[in-house]
Amino acid sequence: MRVHACPVRYYYERNDPFSESDRYAVCKQLSYHLGTPLEAGAIWEEVIAVHSTIDPDMQDFLDLCITACNKSAWRPAVQTDVTVASQKHGMAGMIDRIDDSGAFSIVRASGAMPMGTYAADRLRVAAIAFCLEEMTGKQVEGGFVEYIPDGVSRYHAVQPRDRRQVITTLHKLREINRGAMPQHPLNAPCNRCKYKEKCKSSVGRRLSDLL
Repeated sequence: MRVHACPVRYYYERNDPFSESDRYAVCKQLSYHLGTPLEAGAIWEEVIAVHSTIDPDMQDFLDLCITACNKSAWRPAVQTDVTVASQKHGMAGMIDRIDDSGAFSIVRASGAMPMGTYAADRLRVAAIAFCLEEMTGKQVEGGFVEYIPDGVSRYHAVQPRDRRQVITTLHKLREINRGAMPQHPLNAPCNRCKYKEKCKSSVGRRLSDLL
């Protein structure tokens, strides 16, 4: 949900190739083993097989994640990397884990908040709910966000405001794809953004006006 965080930054980076971080590579691979004994050596070998150029120091990060995750009880996944889509809303995504109760989870490589979940995570859960409801015809109440570095799983019950924000974000995305330069939100993370100066001169104008 990069569009929600800052549509202007999304506009400038929309054609950049996706690069998976080392932290995510570790957390994602560990997530496949949740609910079973977490064997550091075996998981690290899988990480290297998937991400051969990973920094060797990330093995220490894996050990920290395992220590954190071993403090909680986890339900093993019965399905992983499940693609979901909504034709009605024109979006698709992926569920990282579905456990034997049918609950779905998304995996995060960041630490958890003291309470609750981050805004971007709430939107992703809501977007998945939209997709699942269209695919199954059943109401989806919410899903889990698994903050692997802290060994924390948080349930988020989807609220009407989450659904509204997903729809608003999709509208912004379509406008950008039509060539419009978006307005940045009042609380945009501008301080360390590399597009800060470029943003000041171009926000709110159409691409055709700038060329």
